[in-house]
Amino acid sequence: MRQLNALTHAESPGSITVAEESTAWPSVSRPTYVGGLGFTYKWNMGWMNDILEYVKKNAVYRRYEHQHLTFSLIYAFTENFILPFSHDEVVHGKGSMFGRIPGDDWQKAATLRALYGFMYSHPGKKLMFMGAEFGQGREWDHDHSLDWHLLESPLHAGLKRFVQDLNRTYAAEPALYEVDFDGTGFSWIDCNDNENSVVSLIRRGKNGRQPVVAVMNFTPVQRDGYRIGVPDAGAYAELLNSDAEVYGGANVGNGGIVFTEAIAAHGYAQSLRLVLPALSCLLLRVTGA
Repeated sequence: MRQLNALTHAESPGSITVAEESTAWPSVSRPTYVGGLGFTYKWNMGWMNDILEYVKKNAVYRRYEHQHLTFSLIYAFTENFILPFSHDEVVHGKGSMFGRIPGDDWQKAATLRALYGFMYSHPGKKLMFMGAEFGQGREWDHDHSLDWHLLESPLHAGLKRFVQDLNRTYAAEPALYEVDFDGTGFSWIDCNDNENSVVSLIRRGKNGRQPVVAVMNFTPVQRDGYRIGVPDAGAYAELLNSDAEVYGGANVGNGGIVFTEAIAAHGYAQSLRLVLPALSCLLLRVTGA
């Protein structure tokens, strides 16, 4: 295996090899010359299992499952991870991504938007199996087409539009992808607010440039005046608000921009006072960064 990976990378620069690997075998994605197996990436099965365990809980009980949101950052930089929502998670009686979320259809779609926002702001590359991007309701079946007719529903069409815009934002913001595999590209703002089921974090590009702030609310409760500390003073633009009407949301937010206040929070001298929509993800960046 080491020889295969070493030859692949030497003979075809830019090629990738990926290990769908779920044990604690060390250094799967470390170079062969330091004793690793030499894969480019390894699936983060632990993150996938934890986050799916979290979102399948009724929102009332998520406060007691908060560790499933945060535990992955203890080991996130031990391998070059891919965050997978794979084919294995939508077959064999497990149900679809949409189907395993509790609540009515609006809550299911909103939760998936928040979940995908968390996935894209979490360190690691991304993998999503077909049908998850528009919220297919039934399990995947290799004998049948995807349920494209669901896109006639505003909720499913909105989820698909959100994933499109999430991909567009991801590609446009170096902070979301440049530094995935060491801790300089990530820091929590607050990972301890289990009572509100909210997490907030910062992603940074190379040399700490163009930081993006991500805030996720995993309850169907709108949080008004929610304060988070931020590293830079100024105006923060909403790069993405998963509750926008175009995505099937309730169109709650911060009017597209919010200004810092000289009120200390979370170890920073400046902070933002946000409106967090129910079951939402906000991505923000200081203008001019």
